Amino acid sequence: MRALAESDVGVQLVTDVHPTVREGRSALQAIFSFPVMLAAVLVVLTVLTVRSRLNDPDVWWHLKTGEIIWNTHSIPTTDPFSITANDQPWTAHEWLSQVTIYGAWKAGGYTGLMIWLCVFPSAFFIAGYVLCSLYSGNSKVALLGALVTWFFATVGLAVRPHVLGYLLLTCELLIIHLARSRNPRWFLALPPLFTVWVNCHGSFFFGLMILPVFLCCSFFDFRLGSLISQRWEKSQQTMLIIGIALSIAALFINPVGLKHVIYPLDVMLNQPVNLASVDEWQALRLDDVRALGMLAVAAFLFLWTLVRRAPLYLEELVLFGLGMGMAARHNRMLFVFGVLAAPMLCRLLSKTWDRYEPARDRCAANAVMMMLASIVIVFSFPNAVELDRQMKTGNPARAVEYIRRTGLSGRMLNEYVYGGYLIWALPEQRVFIDGRADVYEWAGVLSEYAAWATLRSDPKILLDKYRVDFCLMAKGAPMSLVLQYLPGWKVVYSDELSVIFARS
Repeated sequence: MRALAESDVGVQLVTDVHPTVREGRSALQAIFSFPVMLAAVLVVLTVLTVRSRLNDPDVWWHLKTGEIIWNTHSIPTTDPFSITANDQPWTAHEWLSQVTIYGAWKAGGYTGLMIWLCVFPSAFFIAGYVLCSLYSGNSKVALLGALVTWFFATVGLAVRPHVLGYLLLTCELLIIHLARSRNPRWFLALPPLFTVWVNCHGSFFFGLMILPVFLCCSFFDFRLGSLISQRWEKSQQTMLIIGIALSIAALFINPVGLKHVIYPLDVMLNQPVNLASVDEWQALRLDDVRALGMLAVAAFLFLWTLVRRAPLYLEELVLFGLGMGMAARHNRMLFVFGVLAAPMLCRLLSKTWDRYEPARDRCAANAVMMMLASIVIVFSFPNAVELDRQMKTGNPARAVEYIRRTGLSGRMLNEYVYGGYLIWALPEQRVFIDGRADVYEWAGVLSEYAAWATLRSDPKILLDKYRVDFCLMAKGAPMSLVLQYLPGWKVVYSDELSVIFARS
C-alpha cells in the first residue's frame, strides 16, 4: 500500500507539473517557430536592401520639418525654407511621420535614421507576410507574397513618410480580412488606423478608396466561370458601413481640416507640372525590371486561373486592376501594386505546397537560423563612418563647407535635388527650390525652374527676376555647362560633385 501511495504521489506530481512544462515548451515553440524564423529572414533581407539607401534627397527637409515641430510644438502653416515660396501657405501634412524621423535622428544621428529605415520597412514586410499567411492559410507560400511585396517596394525604400503609409495600407487589408473571417467588429479598428494614417502620409486617400470596393462587392452573389462574388452577411456589411463612416470622420482629426483631407486630390488633379517633372511620378518604363515583374505577375495570374480554373474573387480582381493601373501611370505606385497583388497570388498558390504543421516544427534548426540572421543583421548594419561617407558622396557637403568658410551670401539658386539637404545642412541660407514640388507649383516657381534647368528659357530671365547672387548646381547639369559662359558669371568653387557660380 505504501509503495502504491508513493506511486500515486509521483503520478500526481507529474500531472501537476506537466501543464507548466507543456506551456513552457509551447512558448518556446512559438518563439522559435518556422514562421518567426521566416520573419527574421525578412528582416535580414530588409537590412541588406536599405543599408546603402540612407541618402534620399527628400529625407533632409522631412528631418528639418520634424525638428521644427519637435522644438516649437507647432506645425508650420507657411513655407519657412525658401526665397521663392516664402510665406506661401503650406502645411506639413506628413507631420507625424516627420516627428518620428527627427526623433530617430535625435536619438542616434545617422545611426538612428538607419535604424528607422531598418525597423519600419521590416515591419512593412512582416505585416505583408502575416497578411499573406492568414489570407492564403499557408505560412510557407506566404513567404513568396512577402518577397513580391519587397520586390516592388524597392522602387522607393527610404527614410520617407510613404513607408509608414504603405505599412498602414497593409494593416488596413489585414483588418478587413480579420473582420470578414473572424469577427465583423474588427472593422471598428479602421477609424483609429485612419486617425494615425491621415497625419502620416497622403496614401490614406487610397486606403479610403478601397473600402467602397469591398462594400460594393459584398452585395453581389454570382459565379461567371472562375470569377466569383460571395454576398456578405448583413452584420458584416453593417459593421463595414459603420467603419467607413467613422473612418471618414477620423480624417478630420488633423491640424488643417478639409484642406488636409483633400490634399491627395489636389496633387492628382491640380499639379500637372509636379506630375510631369518629378521622376517618381513618371509613367512606368518597360526597361524597369519591376515593370517586367508586374507584367509577369499579371500573366501568371491570368494563365493560372485559366488553366487551373482557380477561383478569382471580384474584389481581388478590382483591387488588382486598380493597383496595376496606378503603377503603370506612376512608378512610385509599384508599392501599392505589390501590397495588393501579394495576398491574391498566395491564395492561388496555397495548395501547391503543404501547409505548415507546428507539431512537425524543428525549433532547434529555427533557433540556429534566427541566430545566424541576427549575426548577419549586426555585421551588415553600416557603421558611423560608412553612413557619413554616404552623406558626403551624395550631397554637396564640401560646397556647403566652402559657403560657410568664405562667407558667401546673397540669394541662392540651387539644384532641385540639393534643396532638401541645404535646408538641413545650411539652414541660415534660404533655398530656391527643394523636393516639396507642390509648394513651388502653387507659387508658380516649379514651371519656371523646370524650363530654366532644361534650357528651354533664357537663363538670364530667371536669374534677374529673382535677383540671384550665386548658383549651387550639380557639375553635370545642363545649366552648369551654360553658366560658365554666361556674361557676368564665374566659377568660384568646383569639385567632382557640384559647382558654384557667382556674379562677377
